[in-house]
Amino acid sequence: MATAESIDVQKNRYPFCVVWTPIPLITWILPFIGHIGICTSSGVIRDFAGSFYVSEDQMGFGDPTKYMQLEISKVPGGVSAWDRAVQEASDEYKSHVHNLCCDNCHSHVALALNNMSYPGKRNWNMVAVCWLMFIRGKHIGCSGFLRTWLPTIILVTIIAVVVVMIK
Repeated sequence: MATAESIDVQKNRYPFCVVWTPIPLITWILPFIGHIGICTSSGVIRDFAGSFYVSEDQMGFGDPTKYMQLEISKVPGGVSAWDRAVQEASDEYKSHVHNLCCDNCHSHVALALNNMSYPGKRNWNMVAVCWLMFIRGKHIGCSGFLRTWLPTIILVTIIAVVVVMIK
């Protein structure tokens, strides 16, 4: 398994990780929904950022604010199988039309996880990926936490103040 020391936040390298960043407005209202990508063994971020486009190291909505490092020991075939699965999913999604509701960045990551059979599973879907990142994802420092949660906190505070003032 890659160690936490191999993650390099300054260089935006997250080996064997799924990474997440907030989507303005959507994440503010539904903080469990964001933009997600999957990284190669060398930490290069791949994400389905729009129709017919899988970016490399240019996440669609900015640098990651959360990450979840997966265990390479749970991938049959190891590092080469991991990288092959990420590449195959990325190649496949270069021919997809992006659909916010049913064929999106979460689906791209799910396909990569299915391709590598992580961890012995082949039934990943966008909901499972979203849920796993929400529960197990780690914030990238204080700034990652604030970029993720501050807009939601401000929005909820404004709504609460308005509701109290109306009563």
